[in-house]
Amino acid sequence: MPKKSKTKSKKKTIDSIKKVDDVIFTDARPNDIIIPVMGPTGVGKSTFINFAVGKDATPVGHDLQSCTQHINHAICACPGDPSRRVVLVDTPGFDDTFLSDTEILRRIAVWLASSYGDDMKLAGVLYLHDISQPRMFGTSRRNLDMFRRLCGENAERNVILVTTKWNDVGAGVGERREQQLKDSFWKEMVNNGSQVDRFHGSRKSAWDVMRPILANSSAVVAAIRIQEELIDLGKVIPETDAGNTLRAALKDVAETHRRTVEGLKGNVEDDEQRQRMKETEKELRELLKQIQELKVPFGTRFKSWFGLG
Repeated sequence: MPKKSKTKSKKKTIDSIKKVDDVIFTDARPNDIIIPVMGPTGVGKSTFINFAVGKDATPVGHDLQSCTQHINHAICACPGDPSRRVVLVDTPGFDDTFLSDTEILRRIAVWLASSYGDDMKLAGVLYLHDISQPRMFGTSRRNLDMFRRLCGENAERNVILVTTKWNDVGAGVGERREQQLKDSFWKEMVNNGSQVDRFHGSRKSAWDVMRPILANSSAVVAAIRIQEELIDLGKVIPETDAGNTLRAALKDVAETHRRTVEGLKGNVEDDEQRQRMKETEKELRELLKQIQELKVPFGTRFKSWFGLG
């Protein structure tokens, strides 16, 4: 796409999805080393960033509630080349306490779309996973699936899969879980070039994790999948791979909630069951609202049908 057309398309896309309080990185320099840090809520993304920059640059949660709702940036000098800046990007997980998954997708999409340009490229992406989790729960799987759809297969060679919270688990147990991840959930990504590393809760460990990205920082990511879809292909968020994946996941959860509500109706025997039904109905309404938000507008579908996009 010619530079002028790409700039126009980028502005149009961002204007269509951006809200007033969205955070956009406007101070980019051509030689910045930009590294988004992604993963589920509570895995230690903010903690990793704070150790790396050597100060409390982003708020850290100490319970099951999320602290990162907006995209946050932390900037520091590159250890090997102080003339260059490392920009670490803290992102909310797709299981946030206060935000819907559709809103999280929109916020991440806005940031990634705005950061896609000739003078601003991603050097690599970190995906964090809590090794103290005994299993890959539904939310963890959904976060990983969404991450893969955001990045796309071609960009996975620039991804580092990072396990955290090794102090919360025995070494042998952690090593077995890490191997299971590499043999199953992360197998395709590793085959596509993703690397695996461990974060041990120190400044040195954080920079050791990022070493492969820093050592190869000239080989930037041309674009991750959702950047190509939004800017180069002119898609709206519901049309993207990530949008389609999230819609399907929400439909599955909504169907489970619907069956739960149907099972409770007519069998409510006490206040506890009545409260559970009310809460499940409320969650179902919210899920249906999110699914509606991820429907592709008719006008967009019409243009697609007749090649008018």
